[in-house]
Amino acid sequence: MREAREAAGGERAAKLANERPLRLLVADDQDLVRSGFRLILSSYDGFSIVGEARDGEEAVELARRLVPDVVLMDIRMPRMNGIEATRAITGDPALADVRVLILTTFDIDEYVYDALAAGAGGFLLKDAEPDDIASAVRVVAAGDALIQPSVMRRLVETFVRTRPATAATGFGGRGAFSALTEREREILVLVARGMTNDEIGGELFISPATVKTHLARIMAKLDAHDRAQLVVLAYEGGLVKPGAR
Repeated sequence: MREAREAAGGERAAKLANERPLRLLVADDQDLVRSGFRLILSSYDGFSIVGEARDGEEAVELARRLVPDVVLMDIRMPRMNGIEATRAITGDPALADVRVLILTTFDIDEYVYDALAAGAGGFLLKDAEPDDIASAVRVVAAGDALIQPSVMRRLVETFVRTRPATAATGFGGRGAFSALTEREREILVLVARGMTNDEIGGELFISPATVKTHLARIMAKLDAHDRAQLVVLAYEGGLVKPGAR
């Protein structure tokens, strides 16, 4: 799994460097919503809608067959919900280069937290402006967390504090903190506190590029899909306490 993640990082960089259209899969049980996203995204350069899914099971099936760059995933769908589908996609080594962007009608709810814990790269409101939707897809495709770091921290702190016994644990890695070096633990803590790579570099007197290299190693060791998942893992694993600075 670790080797697959590292290889996927190189593949993603190569794809983005080639500037080919991003291949998108839209999963939502409402025909109107799927049509709306297809219409919006097709109007922007650099996007190609390669498939549509009506439920979570179909989303997973199409993701495995089409291997898109980004899956726009609704949460509440029949047969398999979006969280289970996200977990199936992010947990498949063959889909290590696929990113999931959660579609929701709520800006803050427990489903969003569970989706992030399952490996989603962020969430997007269904009524977002077209430019914001296009920007969100590009951000997630690049492997970055869509949610602003400070907002991410508040969301995670809220749900770790209010439901410690039922917090989602959809990915492994909690026991792997011991595999991190002291510097890697420092960086993981700062990421969880909402700091950007530039801010972390300034805090630790290292370059942002060095921070990025450390983050890639941390994600490989903890088997985390992206930065968003690292934040959730750090809180759920007790490395960072809610409210701590």
